[in-house]
Amino acid sequence: MVDIDVPIWAARLRVLRRGRLWSHRELGRRLADAADETSRDQLPAPETLSAMIRLWETGERRPDESYAELLCRAFGVAEADLFVGDAAGTTLWHYLTGIPLRSGMFTAEEEERTGRAIEAPQRADEGTVRYFQATLDAYARTDLRPADLIHVLRPVFAGIEEFHREAGSPVRRAFLMLAAENAELISRMHHEAGDPDGALAWSDEAIRDAREAADALLEAYALAQRGGLCDIGDDPGRLVDLAVAARQRAHLPPRVDALSRDHEAQGHALAGDGDMCRRRLEESAQSLEEPGDETPYRFDSSAEAHNALCAGCLVDLGQAGGAIEILEHEPPKAQPTYAIAYAMARMAHAYADAHERERSAEAARQALALARRSGALRALRELARVQLPRQDARHRRILL
Repeated sequence: MVDIDVPIWAARLRVLRRGRLWSHRELGRRLADAADETSRDQLPAPETLSAMIRLWETGERRPDESYAELLCRAFGVAEADLFVGDAAGTTLWHYLTGIPLRSGMFTAEEEERTGRAIEAPQRADEGTVRYFQATLDAYARTDLRPADLIHVLRPVFAGIEEFHREAGSPVRRAFLMLAAENAELISRMHHEAGDPDGALAWSDEAIRDAREAADALLEAYALAQRGGLCDIGDDPGRLVDLAVAARQRAHLPPRVDALSRDHEAQGHALAGDGDMCRRRLEESAQSLEEPGDETPYRFDSSAEAHNALCAGCLVDLGQAGGAIEILEHEPPKAQPTYAIAYAMARMAHAYADAHERERSAEAARQALALARRSGALRALRELARVQLPRQDARHRRILL
């Protein structure tokens, strides 16, 4: 077994925290929640508690009995499993790779088999594929911050990449397809986190892996999703071409077809072509009305997402009244918080263009709160575009 520079219990503490996407401060908060009223009052300040957790994870200090009990409550594990345990190998490979450990999600045998495959990728089999697929599914959640998802998905992608380079032929293609999906999801999270260069780079990776897998539908999906990055691009025509290319790669099921047409419409709006924009949005709505399909890829083609994009197109075309009508009739719901923040920022933009200062300021206030809570820097960038009269200083301060 490879040696590491911390005790195994310290490594286990770290991988359990990272698997839950908790910061040191968040773990400190959960320790406080796990304490009774008397012991909670005796806990140190959050900054001090965060520093203590860092020392525990480096093995410089070991939690005393009271803190050990709180840690076990916070993680939902027995003390023997956290501080003794017989799964040193599992802890070790998660610690070294950064691939998140989801306590209780897999059996000890599944963890051990995956660890052996990590050491020797040629051992990878269909069970290894299922392990990584389930891991990705566990983090395809709407309640996570984009930056947190990027942090957890990048080591997963690195592990999958290693497998599709060195695994045997029976599972190599499956890993390539997983890599493409993972890269595309990371691309979208960079997009929401306000990192256009990162979004485009990971989109390129997704398209390359889909092509190498020789899956026309997956490649079309990756191209269609790249069209969703058009609001960060400086060449709307090129991004329209990408959306069109998606439909030329394969016969698309209804949801992917709608996605492609929505993103093409957005490109036309940015180019100022209202007729083509409206035509594509109508076609997209028709596709969404067709019977559902079983496309396994992770994307949102819901009616709420479609309506928010329609409103955004109208904002880009300078038709604030139409955007307001859509957004007020179909308020954002059942979407990730970062998507709702962006829709609210669009609403603030539409109200400002319609010279409704009070409504714009209120929508901006809501968008700002949601964006800060969810790490939605794309929504913050949209808020920065909102134009309110300079003399209205009170409302302008809300957007700063």
